[in-house]
Amino acid sequence: MSINLNGRTRLYPLLGDPIIYARSPDWLSKHMAKRGMNMISLPMEVHDGDLKTAVDGLYATKNVDGYSLTMPHKITGYELCAKVSETSRMLGVVSAVRRLKDGSWYGHTTDGDAFVKAQIDNGATVEGAKVLVFGAGGAGSAIVISFLEQGAGEVAVYDADEARSAKLVDMLKPTAGDRVYVGSNNPKGFDIVSNATPMGMDDNDPTPFDTSLLEASMFVGDVVAGHGETKLMKAAREAGCQTADGDAMVVAVLDVMCDFLLEAWQHD
Repeated sequence: MSINLNGRTRLYPLLGDPIIYARSPDWLSKHMAKRGMNMISLPMEVHDGDLKTAVDGLYATKNVDGYSLTMPHKITGYELCAKVSETSRMLGVVSAVRRLKDGSWYGHTTDGDAFVKAQIDNGATVEGAKVLVFGAGGAGSAIVISFLEQGAGEVAVYDADEARSAKLVDMLKPTAGDRVYVGSNNPKGFDIVSNATPMGMDDNDPTPFDTSLLEASMFVGDVVAGHGETKLMKAAREAGCQTADGDAMVVAVLDVMCDFLLEAWQHD
């Protein structure tokens, strides 16, 4: 479906720096048109330290229904929201923001939702599954939360920085109980194994764990996008595993973002 710009078109810009490599505004705009939304995304280069000035301008532009954020603005963007989702509150970051009925901003982080949706869309069964997530940074933390929200039976978290994985688990224990715990880098016995680290972005990177331990019954996911088939994805495919790579996550985030915007009045 073609994009038709007119006086009723709603705007949803992407703010970041650098922005010249961003492809998501084109993909998201086309996906919005496909879903019948008279809305476009467009890239806006906003330097670090200038986000509040830019957002104040967006607030005054009444056909802006929200905005999305990439580096380096996800933490500062959190501070500019009047309300945030529970996931964003726990992590202190937002990547997607929409305007509420009173004009204020509501923020959420979509990384976890998009990653888990990509797994499900590509054949993973999350309900009741035993999940191992490598990486407890921003993306990994959001992914762990989303797996728990989607009904995973248990989620083990492994990070090379043990203190970081322990901190995430301690934060989630009050709501998730024994369903979340600090794991090891051994994928044996898990139904779903997910890489939420940057390993794989460089061809010389090692895999996040010993891939000889993979079994065909496992579903293997990777956040790394735009780098072709990573060593992890190649090893998983050769082991007979079902997989979803970072490119699948990029596809999934389009629906996640559209759903987020279509719920514009829900949290008012």
